[in-house]
Amino acid sequence: MKIESIILRELGMRLKYPFETSLGVMHDRRILLVEIHSDGLSGWGEITADENPFYNSETTDTAWHIVSNYVAPRLVGKSIASASEFPALVAAIRGHEMAKGGVENAIWDIESQLKGISLSKLIGGTLAEIGCGVSLGIRETPQSLIKKVEEELRSGYQRIKLKIKPGKDLQFISAVRKEFPEIRLSVDANSAYTLEDVRLLKKLDDFGLLMIEQPLQWDDIYAHAKLQSQIQTAICLDECIHNSRHAGGAIEMGACRIINIKLGRVGGHSEARRVHDVCRENSIPVWCGGMLESGIGRAHNIAMSTLPGFTLPGDVSASSRYWHEDIIEPEVQVSPRGTIPITATPGLGYAVKRDLINGLTTRTNSWKAQAAVPA
Repeated sequence: MKIESIILRELGMRLKYPFETSLGVMHDRRILLVEIHSDGLSGWGEITADENPFYNSETTDTAWHIVSNYVAPRLVGKSIASASEFPALVAAIRGHEMAKGGVENAIWDIESQLKGISLSKLIGGTLAEIGCGVSLGIRETPQSLIKKVEEELRSGYQRIKLKIKPGKDLQFISAVRKEFPEIRLSVDANSAYTLEDVRLLKKLDDFGLLMIEQPLQWDDIYAHAKLQSQIQTAICLDECIHNSRHAGGAIEMGACRIINIKLGRVGGHSEARRVHDVCRENSIPVWCGGMLESGIGRAHNIAMSTLPGFTLPGDVSASSRYWHEDIIEPEVQVSPRGTIPITATPGLGYAVKRDLINGLTTRTNSWKAQAAVPA
């Protein structure tokens, strides 16, 4: 594959409903899309950074800067045999996993088209369908949360995840568990607590939760090891895990019993597979987390979720939960059994709505390989 051109776009997309976590309330998404041309084909990837540095240190604007000034210039005009060679080309760039991951995933899309196989098959996926859960933002009252949970269960989702923060935790979880005693229920704190809250966190053991996701500081694996030794509920690490080395260290320290893999957070499909493999070798189940992606990011998440170690329902839910109109067709739909079937179509498995993307685009940058000079 010769990387003939790269186009970076920023889109503005409004969520159907506000989404609240311990980090704040989101109404809109500034989404970065990467389109790469090679061998007459287009590949698409999504950079999942938020516009604020609250989930991690990356933002929409830092990602734009890194791709524009460091990643794209290193890549355009290069010839590579496989997308798996991309990480070596940008190894000198420390961090910025989301920026690099969005570019890498676009190359995986092209490679799967060139080979005439689905993206899921190319990366080693084996599942014919994936189980789906939902992530519910913080609500004003337990009653309004119960109503939302009931709605999502009617849609077939296999796991309900509640966002929590201090002051909106035990009462809300208790109300949901009392109303739905048998459902698969988990909670996500997005680093809202500290070890000083261990007494409160121990009370979560009373609710039979599947997991508590990232309860402590976003970059502290050691503190999670101390907490896991004091509570029965399984800790799932998210923000702490940026690569397979972090995953291996967390497992060895006993900091978690489950790991959430987000494509952007670990830098793309290549490193996601390595994290998956480390977890599978150590019998640690994994699942796919979400970053309120558009359909392009969602399609990549679906492909990753077909790897055999993804044994828990992820946050890959229907397009219609978040967007009035998604930028792919058909839009992602979830069956009444709470699953998404995997398409055998080469590439992402979904068509990109170029006209809609163009209408939502607020800025672009592009790079083109120089033509060879005749001898």
